[in-house]
Amino acid sequence: MTAAWWVLPVAYALDRLLGDPRWLPHPVVGMGKAITAIEAAIRRLAKPRAYRAAGLLLPLLVVGGSFALTWAVLWLLAQVSPWLAALAEAALIATTIAAKGLQEAGMEVYGHLRRGDLPAARRALGMIVGRDTAHLQEPDVVRGAVETVAENIVDAVISPLFFAVLGGAPLAMAYRAVNTLDSMVGYRNEKYIDLGWASARLDDIANYIPARLTALLLIAAAWFLRFDAKRAAALVRRDASSHPSPNSGYPESAVAGALGVRLGGENSYQGIVSFRSYMGDKTRELEAGDIPKTSRMLYWVSSAFVVIGTLAGIVLSGGFNWI
Repeated sequence: MTAAWWVLPVAYALDRLLGDPRWLPHPVVGMGKAITAIEAAIRRLAKPRAYRAAGLLLPLLVVGGSFALTWAVLWLLAQVSPWLAALAEAALIATTIAAKGLQEAGMEVYGHLRRGDLPAARRALGMIVGRDTAHLQEPDVVRGAVETVAENIVDAVISPLFFAVLGGAPLAMAYRAVNTLDSMVGYRNEKYIDLGWASARLDDIANYIPARLTALLLIAAAWFLRFDAKRAAALVRRDASSHPSPNSGYPESAVAGALGVRLGGENSYQGIVSFRSYMGDKTRELEAGDIPKTSRMLYWVSSAFVVIGTLAGIVLSGGFNWI
């Protein structure tokens, strides 16, 4: 909406400082309620054989509605004051980013491990992953935390920032709607295979470019932080495409190479064991210190992208505009 150069860095700074305070209403909560209501209406009004076609309604209504509502709010605020609209846009973009929350979630697991409280670390990990954690040993708890932080660098940070650069808060909020849809209905199980297919596919498409940008930035971060940048680059080329997700393998393989560890392997979901392709080589056991190392890469990549995105915004807007 606004061409002000400072909107993106202010949005990122707000997330780094405040995160997502529980006392503030969050747009994702509203998106979740809308998704639940629309899904219920579809199941009530449509026959199961029409679910695949009806599945297109979810992204159309939720993503389109999120974009339109954000645009309308900012347009109305701009009629009052362009500065007010710009500040509101920064605040709205901040709600689409979760760098602070992602880092804190990983570091909570690390804190319990550092104190030798493995049961608490398992419980903390269970709050951020879908796999069973009750009986995991420390290396697998670390693996879960590292994988979660690495994978979510894309959809919690780089993707919303990427779309904010392209289209401001409306497009960033539309991306967050895409991601929320995928997390709620984008499953290949009997319940959602038809109703959620369009949401899952749209999420894959939306994250395609940001995932690959993230891998490049992680390689740069590995070099800057004196991790193994050469190995990170090699593993992105070798292992990224073997991940079941078309996008998640890029940040995970880059982190695995940078740290010199192996990610992936067996996970249990509600008692059912599932194997996911390995990312990296097992040159050593994962250890608790790998979690803060991954968090350092998260913040380096995020900050670097904000700088790049801000410069790109200045170029695209034709100058160093304050409003």
